[in-house]
Amino acid sequence: MSGHPAYTEFHPRWYRRQMSTWWWLGKRAYLVFILRELSSVFVAWFVVFGLLMLRAVGQGDGQYQRFLDWAASPWVVVVNVVALLFVLLHAITWFNLAPKAMVVRLRGQRVPGSLVAASQYAGWVVLSAFVIWLLVGAG
Repeated sequence: MSGHPAYTEFHPRWYRRQMSTWWWLGKRAYLVFILRELSSVFVAWFVVFGLLMLRAVGQGDGQYQRFLDWAASPWVVVVNVVALLFVLLHAITWFNLAPKAMVVRLRGQRVPGSLVAASQYAGWVVLSAFVIWLLVGAG
């Protein structure tokens, strides 16, 4: 016996199955899971982008125009398009997971998961239409 206090002479060796680094490419569900987790980076990008825009607006017309010039550069546009696709994936997978994560009851009856998801999609469409109306129609 060694002098190590956590040592057990007959401690079993751990069985660890070898796993490829690319395990998540084996099934579509795993791939979607990894992409959804990765989408959080792009959600954070949109938050940072929005905060930078808000700061530029607060600093006056000149700074806001410089921000718009920077935002129109090709690499920023490409990053924003990729981010938009990932944010859409994030929202869609979130809405599809919500009925599985929560049980909604109405008058003692469980509301079907498809109805929960459909109500979230309907709310998304209504809010999107309102934002489009604010940006295009009310101007």
